[in-house]
Amino acid sequence: MKYRILLFFLFLTVLINAQAFRNYSNEFLNIGVDAAALGKSKAVVATTNNVNATYWNPAGLVGIEDYQGSLMYASYFAGIANYNHAAFAMPIDKESALGVSVIRFGVDDILNTTQLIDSDGNIDFNRISLFSAADYAFNLAYARNLIFKDVKLGVNAKIVRRTIGDFASSWGFGFDIGLQFERNNWKFGLMARDITTTFNSWAINEEEFEKIRDAIPGQNQELPQSTEITKPKLQLGVARDFKIGRFFNLQTEVDLNVRFARTNDIFSSDAGSIDPAIGLQLDYENIVYLRAGVGNFQYQTEFDGSKSLNTQPNFGVGFNYKGIQVDYALTNIGSVGNALYSNIFSITIDYNLLRP
Repeated sequence: MKYRILLFFLFLTVLINAQAFRNYSNEFLNIGVDAAALGKSKAVVATTNNVNATYWNPAGLVGIEDYQGSLMYASYFAGIANYNHAAFAMPIDKESALGVSVIRFGVDDILNTTQLIDSDGNIDFNRISLFSAADYAFNLAYARNLIFKDVKLGVNAKIVRRTIGDFASSWGFGFDIGLQFERNNWKFGLMARDITTTFNSWAINEEEFEKIRDAIPGQNQELPQSTEITKPKLQLGVARDFKIGRFFNLQTEVDLNVRFARTNDIFSSDAGSIDPAIGLQLDYENIVYLRAGVGNFQYQTEFDGSKSLNTQPNFGVGFNYKGIQVDYALTNIGSVGNALYSNIFSITIDYNLLRP
């Protein structure tokens, strides 16, 4: 219960401090999807080529040959928050493909204690209610081969819906664009997220806001600003495949995640910051997969003012049989509280391999 009370005040703070041109907005869209990708520390922008390319790099959708579907479930913060993803993709013709997906990241059954104390100053636990804070993203992606050899282009349009109980809600929209290029055993990828900036417009429930205003005397006296604009981000990747013996294949990729803001990333300046990610995947004849990766290189300020470099290791396994691929990832979510690791499961179904 104490965690859910703390989460209420956390979301209350987010509501009160919402403002335009935030460096960190719609951060749930940066978590990632697909256990296979997360097991490689999200280093997949150059190699993604199935239904989950709708999220990672829509250019990769050209790689699918038939209907594909994908589901993912992840639990964060010791089960308090749930992260779910579903996607579907299909080829339009030999040169183009279409994909759709939906993401939900939410915390349910949060305790609303703003009315815990009645007008006479008495504590009445019957006045506690429950609410959910949830973020949704709906994506529509299109990809096709360009006239240039081995070059693929993809575009992703997204609608973002965010709700904080009855207190506030927002609608947003934005666009991503991606490129992939392949030559011999080398693969290159570029993903530009929020290229037009992603705009979120909040609607504040003034009746509920009045309850917040009265909950903490002298605080929250003004309505928060009602717009957020997410800055663009870039992901660049280079990958290479290696054949190991007769049965094994090794896929390696290095990505650079670029934000146009000063952050705690390992390379940071006023102009922007760069966070590298390295991913490896070893497979046995595309049946059994072993994955590992490291990313999220961040400087953390200690209590004595010194800084230490933290990283996020990841591990994953997968199994593919007759078009049904089941993946698992164990990922460090940044040393938050006592829940250092999250278990992530996903399943991808390729209808082409299921046909008789």
